[in-house]
Amino acid sequence: MFSREEPVYAIGIVARIVGLHQQTLRNYERWGLVVPQRSPGGTRYYSVVDIERIEKIKDWIDKFGINRAGIEIITELIKEISTLENKIKYLETELSRFKTRGVNRELLEKNRRNS
Repeated sequence: MFSREEPVYAIGIVARIVGLHQQTLRNYERWGLVVPQRSPGGTRYYSVVDIERIEKIKDWIDKFGINRAGIEIITELIKEISTLENKIKYLETELSRFKTRGVNRELLEKNRRNS
């Protein structure tokens, strides 16, 4: 079994899965929207994550009529949101660690006073 991030699908298969022409997928790559991995011979390979991103872009175009510039902006905002969510998780972990450390210090001080 392979992971969702592992590039295993060639461009022709992906084009069939998502219902787009191969040239459209090449354009997405050229525009930096979805950049597949390349084999040593130059063959494009897409992961499940890449396919999901392509489907999301296709959905934005079909449902909302968003153009390439809009898609680029949305994609950047999603990256920023993801970065901020990761920072929040990190800060929550750090806060929890400091609170735990503070509670442990208080308990040690109480034990010292009661001894």
